[in-house]
Amino acid sequence: MDDATAPRKAVRTSAAPSAARTTGPGATGPDTTEPPGAGTPAGPPPPAGPPVPEPYLTELAAGVHAFIQPDGGWCLNNAGFVTDGDATLVVDTAATERRARLLRQRIAESGAPAPRTVVNTHHHGDHTYGNGVFAPEATVIGHASCRRELLAAGHQLHAVWPEVEYGDIRLTPPEVTYTDELTLHVGDTEVRLIHPGVAHTTGDTLVWLPRERIVFAGDLVFHGGTPFLFMGSLTGSLRALRTLRALDAVTVVPGHGPVTGPEVYDGIERYLRFVGRLAQEGRAAGRTPLETAQEADLGPFAGLAESERLVANLHRAYAELAGAAPGVPLDPMAGFGDMAVLNGGVPMACHA
Repeated sequence: MDDATAPRKAVRTSAAPSAARTTGPGATGPDTTEPPGAGTPAGPPPPAGPPVPEPYLTELAAGVHAFIQPDGGWCLNNAGFVTDGDATLVVDTAATERRARLLRQRIAESGAPAPRTVVNTHHHGDHTYGNGVFAPEATVIGHASCRRELLAAGHQLHAVWPEVEYGDIRLTPPEVTYTDELTLHVGDTEVRLIHPGVAHTTGDTLVWLPRERIVFAGDLVFHGGTPFLFMGSLTGSLRALRTLRALDAVTVVPGHGPVTGPEVYDGIERYLRFVGRLAQEGRAAGRTPLETAQEADLGPFAGLAESERLVANLHRAYAELAGAAPGVPLDPMAGFGDMAVLNGGVPMACHA
C-alpha cells in the first residue's frame, strides 16, 4: 500500500473502466430461485473490462505453491497447495468450474498427486465453488461457521452475478470442521488451521506452515485491494492482524493480490483504523454510511482497488458502534446497493 498516493474521493464515475479491478463477493442468503440479498439493485450489467491474465503457480518453498489469479478482484482469489510427493493438500478452490479445473491441472503438471484434502479459508464462493472439482476424492475441511455459512448462502455468486459462466457448481461444504485450531500433516509438513475469530467472515481460517513460515491468510489480507468487512467485523479484523503478526510469517499469501510479506499488515491496519475514525465521525454527525463514504478523502488509500467497499465497511463499523455483535448479518441490499452508488451507479463486476 502506497501512503504517498495523492488524495482522492472514494466515489468513482462509470465513464472510466480501467484495468484496475471492479467489484463484489457473495452475499449470503438461502439458495432459492430468487435468493434474498442478491446484492446490487436491478440495473444494466457492468461494462466488460479488459481480459485478465490467466492464473499462475509460484513456488514458495519445497512442496508449497501459491495459485495466483490476476487481477485479484472480486471472484479472482488465490489458492495454493502443499505436497510431499505422496499426499497433496489444497488451500481454497475458485469461483468457476473452469478455474478450479485449471488449478487441478496445474497441481498435476507440478508432479504432485491428486489432492486428498481441501481446506477452505472461509465460505465465499470464490474460495469454495470449486470444491466439487476435488471432492469426493478429497475431504473438505473448514471452520464450523464456514460450513454453516456456505450452506446458508447457497449459490451466492449466482445471485450477485447471474451472467457469469460458472460451469457445473456442486456446493460442497466442509465435511470435517473445527472450532479453534486443528493440525494436519502432509508428510513431514505441519499445517496448522487457526481460527482468528470473526474478521472477514464468521468462519475464517489461517493456514499456517510453521517450519516454512508461510501463511495462507485468506481474505484477512487483500494485497493492493480494499479490505472487505461487511460480513465480519472491524474490531475482529484488527484482532486478527495481531494473530497474524504473532505467527511471524516470512511469506504471506493473501486471499487476493500478489504474494507478499508481513509488511502488508501495516497498511491494512492503517486502513481499518481509518474506517473506524470515519464511522465515529460520520455517525456522530448524523450522516449515513453512504454520505460518509461520499465525503471521505481516501488520502493514502486512494491507490487501492475496489474503493467502493468503503461504504460496506462503514455499514459494519456503524453497526458495531451501535452495539451489534461481530458478524451479525447486515442488509445486503443496503451494503451492495450503496457500493454500486459509490461505484458511479455501475454494478460491481466479476471477472472470473
